[in-house]
Amino acid sequence: MKIGYARVSSDEQNEDAQIDALTAFGCERIYIEKLSGKLSKRPELSRLLDTLRPHDTVVVQRLDRLGRSLSNLIELLAGFKDKQIDFISLNENIDTTSATGELVFHMIGAIAQFERRLISERTKVGLKAARARGRKGGRKAKLNPSDVKKAQAMLLDPKMTKTEVAAHFRISRPTLNKALASHKN
Repeated sequence: MKIGYARVSSDEQNEDAQIDALTAFGCERIYIEKLSGKLSKRPELSRLLDTLRPHDTVVVQRLDRLGRSLSNLIELLAGFKDKQIDFISLNENIDTTSATGELVFHMIGAIAQFERRLISERTKVGLKAARARGRKGGRKAKLNPSDVKKAQAMLLDPKMTKTEVAAHFRISRPTLNKALASHKN
């Protein structure tokens, strides 16, 4: 039996293209996941793994839909091989039923991991350079120093709650607490 696995990282993303490709390839069952690939616990992938029988074929549209990393992909494939389960990745033309397909899988997986590491290293270098120029990353503060002073003054009134002050500034209470803590003087 051909069993498909489709994954998108968030609810905003659409899995239709993956489902169409898997259906066109002849998958009789498709498991759909809406979680980041970085998460180790993926319920639909677990369900898929639990239903596999010898001589089934797991099909994905792209390699990165299945594994979190090269080691994770290799671990999954080794598990498939041990259970006599085949694997096909449509975009990369990987079919582990052949020795060539297995070799290609390992090469593409290694290149994909190399690319992710390069991106990570470039990002770290860029952040370090920005910090050296006095720029810091992260979200802009919701309250400016003047707003924090106003919030502190409002909280001097014993009848005023932090929840009310936060609502006044249209922020959450934890955001107000953070702003007050960072401006204590």
